[in-house]
Amino acid sequence: MSTCLNWKLKRCGRLIPGSTKNESWKIFEAKKKEPKIIATILDSGCLMILQGDECLEKIPLINAGDVLKVHQKSDSLVLRNTVEESGCVIRMQFDGRSRAQAVKICSSAAERLREYLPVNTLEDALPPNNQPPTDVLTPVTQPCPQQGEAAGAEPEVVHGSLSIKRLVQNLMGETPLTLPALYHHVSSEPEDLDAFVRLCLLDPSFPALVEQVEGKLRKILEE
Repeated sequence: MSTCLNWKLKRCGRLIPGSTKNESWKIFEAKKKEPKIIATILDSGCLMILQGDECLEKIPLINAGDVLKVHQKSDSLVLRNTVEESGCVIRMQFDGRSRAQAVKICSSAAERLREYLPVNTLEDALPPNNQPPTDVLTPVTQPCPQQGEAAGAEPEVVHGSLSIKRLVQNLMGETPLTLPALYHHVSSEPEDLDAFVRLCLLDPSFPALVEQVEGKLRKILEE
């Protein structure tokens, strides 16, 4: 059964595709007599923004690193779809008892998003309330360790999806990596997996199959 994490939003806005920076922003605010606005990330790898029973946004995160750019700016997250010039922009401003707490809550959501794709941190203050983000400032990012660094270094933390070759390098132990959450989900229950492995071991042809798979993996490394 899927689980999820929730964050309460003060407001969220969506730039309608095809519009300019100064128009066509649709703003949703959390008012006293209206349902709360909640951002949630499902274990299935989907970001959803909900207000009561209404789904305001549904954004797939798995393998989205090439088309979805995410920036944290103080207590807000800005998501930009880069597939087309008219791609949508979504801004989520997080709610808290104070500005500092809102920033902390936003950072926790950003950390969860980093399990699926990179999140850059932007400097400077937020725009006034109800105003959409305008110019994107130079992101402040932490450099990732480079492949082939000195032995004993910590495994590289990977965000988003991996190429087939890098995944094989990790599986074969050539390049240790800390994989994001999307590579840790197993569809089978532990009991079912145990029974499946035991069944495979009872098959006399299974060792040969394992050798063939390993050979294919090494062939990918040589490509």
